[in-house]
Amino acid sequence: MSAVLVVNSGSSSFKYQLIDSESEESLASGLVERIGEASGRTSHRGPDGTSERTLQIPDHTAGFRAMLDAFAEHGPSLDENPLDAVGHRVVHGGKRFFEPTVVTPLVEINIEDLSDLAPLHNPANLQGIRAARAAFPDVPHVAVFDTAFHQTLPPAAYTYAIDAGLAERHRVRRYGFHGTSHKYVSEAAARFLGRPIEELRQIVLHLGNGASACAVRGGRSVETSMGMTPLEGLVMGTRSGDLDPAVLLHLARRAHLGTDELDELLNRRSGLLGLSGRGDMRDVRQAAENGDEAARLALDTTIHRLKHYIGAYTALLGGLDVLVFTAGIGENDARLREETLEGLGFLGIELDPERNAASDRGARVISTDGSAVTVLVVPTNEELEIARQSLQAVARERAD
Repeated sequence: MSAVLVVNSGSSSFKYQLIDSESEESLASGLVERIGEASGRTSHRGPDGTSERTLQIPDHTAGFRAMLDAFAEHGPSLDENPLDAVGHRVVHGGKRFFEPTVVTPLVEINIEDLSDLAPLHNPANLQGIRAARAAFPDVPHVAVFDTAFHQTLPPAAYTYAIDAGLAERHRVRRYGFHGTSHKYVSEAAARFLGRPIEELRQIVLHLGNGASACAVRGGRSVETSMGMTPLEGLVMGTRSGDLDPAVLLHLARRAHLGTDELDELLNRRSGLLGLSGRGDMRDVRQAAENGDEAARLALDTTIHRLKHYIGAYTALLGGLDVLVFTAGIGENDARLREETLEGLGFLGIELDPERNAASDRGARVISTDGSAVTVLVVPTNEELEIARQSLQAVARERAD
């Protein structure tokens, strides 16, 4: 058997998953964390269960050695499951990358050059790529970009109404994110319904700690809520989402906040956390049920923003066939789904309360049989999508 190793690298950790190339079964997964700290940790789930280890991990290269040790000790064997490819999640591909790309030194340079658009993500992604290439020098490595699915946005959707020359010089435009998830989920929804994706107008709501909406027409992204960075759009765990840009000018002048302080405010001290003091939706929900008014406002603001995007995207699509909830909150919070869809009957959306409340975990319909719009819950699987795209990129490279 052969496999694809999928790597999602952060600045002080990386997650990995080994996926069978043929069956698409997950063979193993793990986490290497606290890289560069006094004491690091690995967690590996393989054929014989989960094993954990504490050790010093000074850098990502050492982290990959620890991962290889875990495979050797706890399986599955990488000798018996040779790698067809190593697939890497890369957050920002700018305008340069519109498909999965086999990594070369030039590709690494381009990923690094795009780091000013994603300073928290691209450098960390690149660290993982370089460490993985050192660990697996004879295996093709593929970069799969969060922004790539949104390269089909029309100019009217990706253009900001600021000075055009300034925007061009500094690469200011909407790029969109969560593209790997939006692609996987929209295609999975079409397969689940047994309908050609080319015929469908879909809205996909990826609701996790980070959250985004995407309008998908015929399998192509035509609008998405995240913008030049993952900050724009929906209310998130710690990110503000949509904001009048003059708020930043006001806070700079009146509160004397500098650039770094504003960045910290909008990315790490806003969203659910900023409104309620809690960044986890489950904690916000519990607090609201206990009568906490700030938590209730955080929920109401989140739902208001979701309704706003559903209505706007339905208009852009010229109607709606399928609405999909996905990711941690979207898949598991039935009450949020109910509150979001309340009052949207005029769009042809009729939620079935019993279906919505069911504890099923797979893809499922939660609308009534008579609903003009089919509402689904579809679990996302970004790792599997990265594995699929990595194999496609390697096959395309070999064919050329």
